[in-house]
Parts: sequence; C-alpha cells; structure tokens
Amino acid sequence: MNRRLAFENLLENRALSHGFKRVQTPIFETLDLFTAKSGPGVVKQLYAFQDKSDRALTLRPELTAPVMRMVSEEMRSSPKPLRLSYFGQCFRYEESKKGRYREFFQYGAELIGASGPLAEAEVVALAIDMLDACGLLEYEVRIGHVGVLRDILTGLGLSEQGEPEAPVASAMRLLDKGDWDGLTELFAANNVDSSATGNLRRLSELDGGIETLESARSILSTMGISHDSLDELAALLTALESLAPTPPSLKVNLCVARGLDYYTGMVFEVNVAELGGEGQVLGGGSYKLLHLFGLEDLDPSCGFGLGFDRVLLALEAQAERAGRSEVVPGETPAPRTLMLPFKVDSTAVLGIVKSLRDEGHHVELDLRGKNIGKSLDWASKNGFTNVVIVGPQDIESGQCSVKNLVSGDQNVVNLDSGSISAVL
Repeated sequence: MNRRLAFENLLENRALSHGFKRVQTPIFETLDLFTAKSGPGVVKQLYAFQDKSDRALTLRPELTAPVMRMVSEEMRSSPKPLRLSYFGQCFRYEESKKGRYREFFQYGAELIGASGPLAEAEVVALAIDMLDACGLLEYEVRIGHVGVLRDILTGLGLSEQGEPEAPVASAMRLLDKGDWDGLTELFAANNVDSSATGNLRRLSELDGGIETLESARSILSTMGISHDSLDELAALLTALESLAPTPPSLKVNLCVARGLDYYTGMVFEVNVAELGGEGQVLGGGSYKLLHLFGLEDLDPSCGFGLGFDRVLLALEAQAERAGRSEVVPGETPAPRTLMLPFKVDSTAVLGIVKSLRDEGHHVELDLRGKNIGKSLDWASKNGFTNVVIVGPQDIESGQCSVKNLVSGDQNVVNLDSGSISAVL
C-alpha cells in the first residue's frame, strides 16, 4: 500500500499541475448507461444484476461513462471547459490473468467542453507527464486520428449506417486488429476496389514521428482523400513537443482505431513490451458521448484511462531488472519514531508526542511495556528509524536519549519536542 498510495499521489499531483481536479462516482451504475455507450453485447463482460427493486444495475466496468453521467446531472451549468480527473475500482467479468484482473483500478482524466488539436495535446501531455514522473521506461506512445480513417472509408463509399453494424464501424474494428483478410472481404462485399486494402496497409506500415505525415499525405492524395485530419494531427504533435516530456518512443500509427465507435478524432495508446500480451497500459482519445445526455454542444470531449495495476506491474518488472528497491518515487515510508517511556508514567511524555506529531514527525507511543532490549529489538524489526528513551532519571534531569536504529548513533538531548525534533 505504500507503493500504491505513492503512485496515486504522484498521479494526482501531476493532474493538479495540469489543472485537472478529482471527481468521484458510485461503484454501482444503471446497466443502460453502458449499453447506451457500447451496445447490448457489453453485458456479457459486466457484473450485471437486478437489485431488490428489480432495477438493472452493474458494477462499473470503466469510469468515462459514469463521469459523463455526472457531468450531465450535476455540472451542466459549470463553467467550461471542465478538466476532471478520477480514480477508483472497476470490474469486468472476464478471464483473470496477469495484468488483467476482474477487479482493477483506473486513473483517468477528461477534458470536456473544448476540442481541437490544442485540447487534445493537453490531454496527451498529461498522460505522458504522468508516465514520465513515475519513472516508467521503454514505453511507446502510438498516436493516430480516427478522422483520417473515417475520411478514407467514407471516401471509398462505405456507409456509416447499417445493421447489425455499419460497414465503416466494421472496417475500423478490422483495421484496429490488423485483420487485412477480413478487410479485403468487407471491401469486396461493399464493391470497394481491392487496391484500397493495399493503400491502407501502406498507411499502417508508416513507422515514425511527425515526419511520417508527409508520406501519409502522399498516400491520401493517391486515394483522393482530404488532408484536413492529418493537418489537425500535425498541429497536435507540434504542440505536444512543447507541452510534454519526450517519451522513449512516439509513433504515428494512422490505423490505431481503439476499436470503439464513439471515438471521433485523435486516438492514442501506450504500450510496454515487457508486459507481453497485456502490454497496453493507457489509452484514450477524442470521443462523442455527451449527446447521449442531451449535451451535444460539449461533444467531442477528450480523455484517457490509465491502467493503475498494469503500470505498477511494469514499474516493478523494470525495478527488479535494474536492482532497485524503490519502484515508485516517494514510496519509501517516512522515518518513524518510537516514544519509549521506561518505568515511568507515560502521561509524562504525551504532550511531547503530540508536539512532535504536530511538527510532522511520524511518532508512535510504545504500548507494550517491555524492557529496553526487547523494545529496541521490536522497533528495529518493525521499521522504526529512531527510538526516544525516557526513564526515571530522565524525568528528574529533564533529558532523554534518542537512538538512531539505522546508524546506531545515540544522543542525549533536552526532554522537549524542539530538542528531540532537531536530532530526528
């Protein structure tokens, strides 16, 4: 828990530094909140149930939709844009394996009521800043733009309407998975020239930073597709260079679609190779969800979710490989002090204990009443840094002994909080 609390505090501090403020939503939500967002097929992945009043409820599987509901119910009149962050437990009914738990924690952020490349850059910058601050190494940011894919697919003649799934949505899912055979079959079924698959494959193989956009423009020109979405992505990447630390790897991947219909513009993912098949630790982008609550004027919004448990697993693996004992900056507990009254009335030191605590020291009062040797041994085994020893003669002389259990040094100081604090 020292590690988890340090990580949560680190993320919260970075969010606050970017102007994002914490909100909280219930663990229980109505089932229709998630079927409206992701379709009825999502139910099999949820802990859904009927409560005693026969209401269809579920444990929340993620936090974006609950935050959207909260905005619609509680923050309609709040000044926009909103910069909101959140952290909490989520639940998914699926096979549990390393890095993918049925109960997991998610940290995230949403920028609501502003759109465009600069707003998107602010969100991506926060995500990179968080990963940089926690010391994660060798991660790769993959960034794309769903608008580019939609322009291509609609330009090829695919429809955004259809049952059970629109052809554009089907193509987006196939592109996100890299299923080229499936995409070829879909194109053939919709009378799209087979050369389109080759052009999209060339687009997916572009591997680099902002410089790859020129090659992408060439491919779009060949297909007769507008460059507007590419220009937006270029503006985002330029802003990101100034707003965020430089990540270990940033790749433009124009076939990242995130596999979800509600994304509309920039999309991005962060992967850590050493986690293997569960290597994605963060993902997000620009999306439209607030229209479901009658707030069309606030769409699109932009945000991301960070897999708290997965990032910790990656950090632990990297720390073990490097031989570091500290995994997350700040996880090492603050020095602890044991106040040890020996053969004296403990009430004589209670005021000093309070004063030391008020000054910010972590102080525990010994309640065991054992001899000094056993008490020092117990304090050493339980992680105390210092022991303040107060015996009958110390009460008479107005002095006490402060022993540092790490260095072995022992000092005699005045029996007052100021003198004791000076050597802790």
